[in-house]
Amino acid sequence: MISSRKCQELSPKEIFHWIEEKKSFYLIDTLLDDHYSKIRLPGAVNVCVFQVTFMDQIKAITADKDATIVLYGSSSKSMDAITAAEKLHENGYGQVHVLKGGIESWRNAGYPLAGEAIDAPYDAGTLLSLENRSYRVDTEQSTIEWRGRNPNNTHFGNVRISKGELTVKDGIITGTFDIDMDSITNINLEGNELQPVLIAHLKSDDFFLTRLFPKAVFSIRNATPIASPFLSIPNYHVNGSLQIRGVKAEQDFMATITKTSENGLAAEAHFDIDRTRWGVIYGSARFFECLGMHLVFDLISFQVRIIAY
Repeated sequence: MISSRKCQELSPKEIFHWIEEKKSFYLIDTLLDDHYSKIRLPGAVNVCVFQVTFMDQIKAITADKDATIVLYGSSSKSMDAITAAEKLHENGYGQVHVLKGGIESWRNAGYPLAGEAIDAPYDAGTLLSLENRSYRVDTEQSTIEWRGRNPNNTHFGNVRISKGELTVKDGIITGTFDIDMDSITNINLEGNELQPVLIAHLKSDDFFLTRLFPKAVFSIRNATPIASPFLSIPNYHVNGSLQIRGVKAEQDFMATITKTSENGLAAEAHFDIDRTRWGVIYGSARFFECLGMHLVFDLISFQVRIIAY
């Protein structure tokens, strides 16, 4: 918590008395502007603490470092007003106060509120909650980035998802993704005469044998939410199987799943696979001796982003 040297916490009762007494102070709402339009303390000015121009906006309101300023956020669980107070203190403002418990404590104390939706149920917007429905993967917005390594280089590129669907039932997610292995590209050698050589190498029987196995499939057996599925951390454990070169093997990983603004899903995951589990053994020291410059590390890294509607 912020120290009392930096700011003083005030109760809703104290601030309400300040308003009644017409005490001279600046009342600053530190939340998003759309939240401010829905619910706010009467007379408050909105300066969102998440904006990079936060301090510029504060200085536009008052450049007086001795001015009395009261900041508030959403609730006692949120660091919004505390973070704002720290910023003000670092910029030399000395009379900084924070409403203890934020809007939540003000509402619970029965004091008046302003805004377009003051009676709407409170939603902290920190935990994921999914309704039962099916989604179709947007293959144009969804991406798979791969990264492979050897002792001298790191090569990376993309591979395309050709189709996919997801189903949510009681919080559990299932689904299937088809991956077009023949679409594999390389990025780091762009403009180099070795780029088409590497791509052909990856499509050959040394690696993914796309002539015979043009499609890889990832099937989600079940993806389950963690105990507190916060939106900014990996919040789902994904259990499934990946089929490459006709070989199917189990693959688990963590994913961060959120809702999009258009009632869709966005999923992000970062994980490694051991390619030798799918018979891709080229350059592996576990299967070949005297490899020299042909040594290739067994792990391939993937960064996957799925957008589905």
